[in-house]
Amino acid sequence: MKKILKNVRGTKDILPDESYKWQYVEQRIRKIFEVYNYREIRTPIFEETELFARGIGELTDIVSKEMYTFFDKGGTSLTLKPEMTASVMRAYIQYEINKQVPLFKVYYISPMFRQERPQAGRLRQFHQVGAEAIGSQNPEVDAEIIALVLHIIESFNIENYTLKLNTVGCQNCRPAYKEVLKEYLRKFYDLLSEDSKNRLIETLYECLIQKMKEIKQ
Repeated sequence: MKKILKNVRGTKDILPDESYKWQYVEQRIRKIFEVYNYREIRTPIFEETELFARGIGELTDIVSKEMYTFFDKGGTSLTLKPEMTASVMRAYIQYEINKQVPLFKVYYISPMFRQERPQAGRLRQFHQVGAEAIGSQNPEVDAEIIALVLHIIESFNIENYTLKLNTVGCQNCRPAYKEVLKEYLRKFYDLLSEDSKNRLIETLYECLIQKMKEIKQ
């Protein structure tokens, strides 16, 4: 008796009695993006691994543990995309879009992949909606994206939600914050996970190299 093949653990089939719900959500979201003058972008399902290692960071959990990476017959390392920002930026640079439009506003509705342990609500192939606005340093662009997200949430009559804003800091204030954070973490080095220890060591090494360069100059 032949074995009955099933979908890979961590993936999900969207059958006809459910797919119409997906279509309804996607159509509504697309209309809202159009109101804000965002156009759809579709990038390949895989990219060169280096793109994500550069864009996300080699020491992050996504790059070091969760990416589906393989070599094609030509020996090129390829990765199923775990997120979209790196792919959008690659397309923006590759096609010199900055020379075509001053503000590049795009959205995506795309499957993505992370090789993490399957559990409730977390799949290895998941679908994500997002938007990118590239080409302006005006904070009003950020405010527009926040307003856009709230518009989408409220269009589905979702009321009990909380908006939380976070920042990684600017180019001037972030270095000082990183120094304080590193000094704090060094006191608890033995309590850190192996990944956190490696990241801390790598960060301290990078700082040492930078200081040596400054001394030479």
